[in-house]
Amino acid sequence: MDDMVTDRRDEPQADFIYCHGAVTEVLKFGSCHLHSGHKVLFLIIPGNPGVVGFYRTFMQTIHGMFGYHHPVWAVSHAGHCVTPDSMDMVEDGSLAAEADVFGLNGQIEHKLAFLRKHVPRETSLVLVGHSIGCYIILEMMKRDPELKVIKAVMLFPTIERMAQTPQGKVMTPVLCHMRYVAYLPLFLLSLLPEGLKAGLIKLVFGGIHSLDHTVVQPTVGLLSGDCAANAMYMGGQEMRKVLERDNITIRKNLEKLIFYYGATDHWCPVQYYQDIKKDFPHGDIRLCENGFRHAFVLDAGKEVAKMVVEWISGDLRT
Repeated sequence: MDDMVTDRRDEPQADFIYCHGAVTEVLKFGSCHLHSGHKVLFLIIPGNPGVVGFYRTFMQTIHGMFGYHHPVWAVSHAGHCVTPDSMDMVEDGSLAAEADVFGLNGQIEHKLAFLRKHVPRETSLVLVGHSIGCYIILEMMKRDPELKVIKAVMLFPTIERMAQTPQGKVMTPVLCHMRYVAYLPLFLLSLLPEGLKAGLIKLVFGGIHSLDHTVVQPTVGLLSGDCAANAMYMGGQEMRKVLERDNITIRKNLEKLIFYYGATDHWCPVQYYQDIKKDFPHGDIRLCENGFRHAFVLDAGKEVAKMVVEWISGDLRT
């Protein structure tokens, strides 16, 4: 009987809502609606693509290791999900265009709008960002300093000079100047049967020895066309807008922040780790010693989650 209860707790709920005018997927482990009894919420802010299904194993592990006491939610980026048949990509096309909801600034405002509408103001937050999600979290803390953030965990943070990184130098021309060229093959891929898409994705991921197979289906969804196009549009803005590190916001919130840099990360080189460590010698800034890749969700979601739990357990003790 206990095993059945545990299994049920380990099953998430996926909700599709309009937030800031755009369709949004929210993946939820634990309580699906917050009330005054929920003192802490873990909120995952994804990288790009901001597909919440990629984080399922990561979230499930955090939820279980804290004894199922704290809800663990992930909110997709606006438009980074397969739209249900009953919903359009945007609620109001003119408003979405005016807010540039699929752009980087629009995605930041999208997360703040989500908190305002769906999370009680008195709820304490553990924010977990991945890649560009870390930049978004810093902006959220800057724009709304009254957020009750206990900790903000920054995993493989792309918070500065993205276009100058090894991966940025490759992707900037693609995302900023050749984005439309990629739309045709994406459209053609979107026409393939779901089973064939899944087979192609498994082939692409075939070299990953310990692949987490829960990421396959979300990747199939990414090939729906609009989702990938929105991700590429956002990526182009990242290359142009993520420039200097926001040292002011980091300094104001240093005791709340944990940074975790990859040792072989082409999106944020070790030099960036050394620079921020020099600028903030008393900060909790770590360098990966486990060989985890930037896209850790592909094969190390459980292992990274266990580290996060270890880092922040002391902050959640009552």
